[in-house]
Amino acid sequence: MSIEVGSKLQGKVTGITKFGAFVELSEGITGLVHISEVADNYVKDINDHLKVGDQVEVKVINVEKDGKIGLSIKKAKDRPEQSYQPRPQRHGHGRGDNRSRDNRHRDNSRGPVKENFEQKMARFLKDSEDRLSTLKRSTETKRGGRGGRRG
Repeated sequence: MSIEVGSKLQGKVTGITKFGAFVELSEGITGLVHISEVADNYVKDINDHLKVGDQVEVKVINVEKDGKIGLSIKKAKDRPEQSYQPRPQRHGHGRGDNRSRDNRHRDNSRGPVKENFEQKMARFLKDSEDRLSTLKRSTETKRGGRGGRRG
């Protein structure tokens, strides 16, 4: 039986490490469930979720050329499609006034303007360069600190 990406299989946990769990599938084939693929929520200690000997259902997420098999427990669970719910916007938190940032991406006649990935990256790069130049200017004008004159 060949292991195919996307297939759901039953397996037995044979070993646990700090980064994941080894699961034995059929015919003695073993795969790894990375700690990030154990549960939908953050997993600090894998021992809180799995024990050696547990029977688990896993989904094959990748098969490497060298034979390593990547498995997922959280993707093996059947759950209904979740509708997208945007995060609530926070107002009045953080540094400065957010009005200019919010209005920059808004066409007042039609609501928020959608940006594609390239536009977001270009905006991020410009904002990042602006912040970096401001930071450099403010640190160059100060005396002392690191690299200051010794005397």
